Amino acid sequence: MAGKKQFDIAAALDAAMIQFWRAGYADTSVDDLSRATGLNRSSIYSSLGDKDTLFLRCLERYSTRYGDKYDAALSGAADRPLAAARAFFDVTLERIADPGLPDGCLVAQTVMAAPVLSAAVAARAREAIGFQHTRLRDALKAARLHDEAADSYAAHLAAVNQSLAVMSRAGTSTEQLRAVVDVALGALAQSLRARD
Repeated sequence: MAGKKQFDIAAALDAAMIQFWRAGYADTSVDDLSRATGLNRSSIYSSLGDKDTLFLRCLERYSTRYGDKYDAALSGAADRPLAAARAFFDVTLERIADPGLPDGCLVAQTVMAAPVLSAAVAARAREAIGFQHTRLRDALKAARLHDEAADSYAAHLAAVNQSLAVMSRAGTSTEQLRAVVDVALGALAQSLRARD
């Protein structure tokens, strides 16, 4: 339409997501979002929503983007569970190694900030963390680990995965992060051997 400024909503959401990821929800102002997206405040509110709404959209975008990658990595767990678990961690390690992305994990840092978040944002972040446990548990059950072991290892592997994101923010090297993954996978390999 003549006189109406057009912009790429996907690009604006990605820019907002990176801003929230880099600074966190509480330390990101609408002015920060305006600078990141190139949109004025009124355009943000009218097209993307208020800060909570925009953050939820960004969190959903992040969760879907990486959730789909985790699902693809774990898709071969029934036949090759150890390779699938390694591919799962590779998704995180590749994200951490990408120089175009902030360190850490948007979901993990959001969960850690839960006390200062709205109830809706905190609940959505907890739900996203829960999805990681669920997808790992389902993959391990497909690999014929009994329910209790699948649940325990899913909790452990999800915790290791989140710790990689936190450790990357602290400057831990890629080699050290891979060593953490190797220890976790070594323990899983023993349980998988005992299963047979």
